[in-house]
Amino acid sequence: MSNIVIPDGGNIGSASDPDALAISSSGIVTMASGNGYRLNSIQTFTTSGSHTWTKPANVSAVLVYVTGAGGGGGGGGAGSSDAGGGGGAGGTAIKFITSGLGSTETVTVGDGGSGRAGQSEDDGQAGGSSSFGSHCTGGGGNGGEDGNAHGLGGSGGSGSSGDINLTGGVGQNGSDDIHNNISGGNGGASFWGGSGRGATVTVGSSGGSAGGGGGGGKHNNARAGSDGSDGFVVVYEYIQ
Repeated sequence: MSNIVIPDGGNIGSASDPDALAISSSGIVTMASGNGYRLNSIQTFTTSGSHTWTKPANVSAVLVYVTGAGGGGGGGGAGSSDAGGGGGAGGTAIKFITSGLGSTETVTVGDGGSGRAGQSEDDGQAGGSSSFGSHCTGGGGNGGEDGNAHGLGGSGGSGSSGDINLTGGVGQNGSDDIHNNISGGNGGASFWGGSGRGATVTVGSSGGSAGGGGGGGKHNNARAGSDGSDGFVVVYEYIQ
């Protein structure tokens, strides 16, 4: 088969063909104008709270990933051999939106749940939900139980109203009345990976990647449970 030579600015295939390709003057190959979608730009929202997404000119569709915040690690409990459970990770909703897209949309990024004190009998705080307008939501992960309440890891949050809805990872269990060398449970991992490490002789770590659950606390050495990570929203913006 001989080589096919297409001049700059030409098309491969008929303009009415949905699979036709276009070659720009710089030699970049994309879908022909009006056929399919081409990635134009990306916006990310990483700080907890309310934000405004503004649709760039010519953007006609978006692909959003919306992840809720991770739950905090549970307190160590009342007994010297108790350790709290890790917080659950936030859930993720993934959605491709081509209709009903406003010129602006409210973006909410969930706040990571607080971990509890090493010798407290308090469960970790649940993470907040994240959302992209009214289109889809990533639920926050639940906090881990305190060690005196058996130290169960928190359940993961769930995505909702997306084309794909994912549940965050469950926090690892801590321990209740086993022995003094136990550690708090690790937090659950989100879609983006990573989670908080449970407390040992050192303080545990926070949720790591976006939406990760915080590690559980430990009564011995009064090591506190750690906070879950804030949620995350990323918007891939497409033109035709």
